[in-house]
Amino acid sequence: MSLTNTINRSAITLLLLFLSLFVSLPSNGQEKPAAAGADPEKVAEGAKLFEANCKACHAVHDVVVGPALKGITKRRQIGWIVNFVHNSQKVIASGDPYAVELYNKFGKAEMKSFPELSEDQIKNIVAYVVEEEGKGPAKKATAGEETTTTTEASNDEGGYSGIILILIIIVLVLVLVMLVVFLSVLKRYLKDKEEKLTEADQEIVNQKFDVIKVIKSKGFLSIVGIIFVALALRACWNNMLYVGVDQGYAPIQPIPFSHKLHAGQYKIDCNYCHTGVTKGKQANIPSLNICMNCHTHIKSGPRFGQDGIAKVVDAYNSNKPVKWVRVHNLPDLAYFNHAQHVQVGGIECKTCHGQIDTMEVVRQHSPLTMGWCINCHRETAVNGKDNAYYDKLMELHSKKGPLKVAEIGGLECSKCHY
Repeated sequence: MSLTNTINRSAITLLLLFLSLFVSLPSNGQEKPAAAGADPEKVAEGAKLFEANCKACHAVHDVVVGPALKGITKRRQIGWIVNFVHNSQKVIASGDPYAVELYNKFGKAEMKSFPELSEDQIKNIVAYVVEEEGKGPAKKATAGEETTTTTEASNDEGGYSGIILILIIIVLVLVLVMLVVFLSVLKRYLKDKEEKLTEADQEIVNQKFDVIKVIKSKGFLSIVGIIFVALALRACWNNMLYVGVDQGYAPIQPIPFSHKLHAGQYKIDCNYCHTGVTKGKQANIPSLNICMNCHTHIKSGPRFGQDGIAKVVDAYNSNKPVKWVRVHNLPDLAYFNHAQHVQVGGIECKTCHGQIDTMEVVRQHSPLTMGWCINCHRETAVNGKDNAYYDKLMELHSKKGPLKVAEIGGLECSKCHY
């Protein structure tokens, strides 16, 4: 084998190693792996359960209505946590010192009991809390912020990607050093055998390293070209994934309205204002008649004073509709029915819209992409409770586990595209 072939093969090997490491680098939108020993599926399920059942009163790092959950596994055994979630009042009534202390510390507010959650589901919630502990507290938005930008990667994820990049650079440098040493030893060996080499190989052995010639060589230019094309394709692919995704969109409305005040502080049910959510396709924008049920008497609010309510009253008296800016907007080619999901499926508003009762300005919480909907259909069990329509299906499927929406046509194209 000639020295030329040896050098060419070594260069190709280095290129392939670089490309394999490049492909393995996670993009900004990719999730950070679960903590060591944690099952990613259980953590993901725990995140959904936490969002649906716990987030209104608890956070991992901050005190909300109840205590911060960080370090809960160090303070209490899992059996105690399960019992407390199932029936906190019973644990408090038993005289448990820690439970009584919590009860007194937080104004004797009774935590809602969750007997419907299984022990495994509660353990999954705890696994999610432990996972979130290592990420540190999320950065809070500044007071008075009225718009929300699209979701950015967390500091932890940025640090994680930075560590991966540094490791890749170190590996490439080590490989380059090893290659240089290998070629140096090989060249020295061949120089000792110079008499047996061909003239072409003797010329290569005796030649001096020329940086300019290397840069102009076809091999070097090919490697640079391949790397450039790979980077460009990767950037295009990542950007294409977010085309048409308005997650985080929070437009300024013509009249300031605080869901945090109405749905959060005053506990006004979503269905009271959005009257169509259990009856038809649309949830309906509340009419001014509904607003005036309260604001006929309430003329000043704690957030915006008299100005905001005065605009509502003026619009009502002049019989002019308020031109609200739509936040959640599906393309015309997609069909979605609120009643099917809320009334029949039993899906809570916050499953798709997030914790609306904590939003001063409403924003689009979920991506609302086709992939997001399909994944929900694959994971969500059919709600057959008190619904005779599903009795036969539930009976036939009882031995196979929960009946998922995907198994009753939830993945058929015609369900959503017509």
